[in-house]
Amino acid sequence: MLLKLSLRNVLRQKIRSGMTLAAIVFGVCGLILSGGFVEDIFVQLGEAIVHSQTGHIQVFRKDFLEKGTRQPEHYLIDKPEELARRISEQPTVAEVSARLNFAGLLNNGRRDLAIIGEGVEPAKEARLGTYLKLIKGRQLADEDAFGMLLGEGVAHSLGLKPGDSATLVMNTADGALNTLDFEIVGVFQSFSKDFDARAVRIPLAAARELMASPGANLLVVSLSRTEDTDAAKHAIETLLPAGLESRNWRQLSDFYDKAVQLYDRQFGVLKLIILMMVLLSVANTVNMSTSERMAEFGTMLALGNTPGDVFRLIIIENVILGLIGAALGAAAGIVLALVISAFGIPMPPPPNANIGYTAMIRLDMAMVATAFLIGLVATALAAILPARRVSRTHVVEALRQRV
Repeated sequence: MLLKLSLRNVLRQKIRSGMTLAAIVFGVCGLILSGGFVEDIFVQLGEAIVHSQTGHIQVFRKDFLEKGTRQPEHYLIDKPEELARRISEQPTVAEVSARLNFAGLLNNGRRDLAIIGEGVEPAKEARLGTYLKLIKGRQLADEDAFGMLLGEGVAHSLGLKPGDSATLVMNTADGALNTLDFEIVGVFQSFSKDFDARAVRIPLAAARELMASPGANLLVVSLSRTEDTDAAKHAIETLLPAGLESRNWRQLSDFYDKAVQLYDRQFGVLKLIILMMVLLSVANTVNMSTSERMAEFGTMLALGNTPGDVFRLIIIENVILGLIGAALGAAAGIVLALVISAFGIPMPPPPNANIGYTAMIRLDMAMVATAFLIGLVATALAAILPARRVSRTHVVEALRQRV
């Protein structure tokens, strides 16, 4: 009986119900759109890191990350091809490539620039580096025995472009000085400005010739799906001999975790603001409605209804409004997310990055359900204090409002 009466009251008070529904729809829709936007930032940022620098998982000798930058020749993996073959047999692994890191001087014929470099397997790196943007020239190919890719900052500092020649000077693993001449084939932008300011890439065979070593510092594992990273890392760790360790892309990128923490806090504050907005809007509407209907509630009490019945009636009315408003808000949020994603949102490069991107609203059913529940719960909570105040009003005082 209370449910039927509540539904009739909701339909009878069209203006008040409409105002309440508008607040709920706006809040739920805002949560879905903002949450989907933030989720897309996380996904695209992670994919940019994976497919421009780190891969999904890296395997290396212990202490390489802490000490190997200055002396990479002291942290070489023995028989990297054999270990790469065993890792590539894992079902979630798409490909494994070797990298040989080095540091040296790049000379353009007029001056030198200190650089960090990677000897890579060109075809495999081209398949992995889908977020590596070529701004001039082309990718390294397996046929480029002495080709070189430059980071944008390196090319700008030395005034080099595709077709130019440069000399790379570095120490071998035994400490001797070695040099090779390279032809610039392309200039790239990665996710990180700092990386592009110092980085060069050459074929793995050329790097091994320069260092007079057949080894590799890193095995970079590319997976079929980023979601399989943790499971794949656990499986790979069981294959590693003593002295080697693995880390996933999140462990390799401190920037990503800090960005996630920052956006999580901001989105948490946004959810709190929207919750308070819905609470205050609905509470204001319910207060106005109950004040205008005080004589109606007094009549109910005079006819034998208990204060608890009046309290439940007001709560049920707002729960119905919350259900309708949250459902409409979820539907509106999903439709708007699909429309916005179809066009895309052009975004500037993140801090310390070179490349902008096109954002979208990424739909996640858990997020939609959370927004729905926030709208429903906020509406129900907003009705508690007005309902309590009305239910405690004396019947004579309530009936006097009709006069």
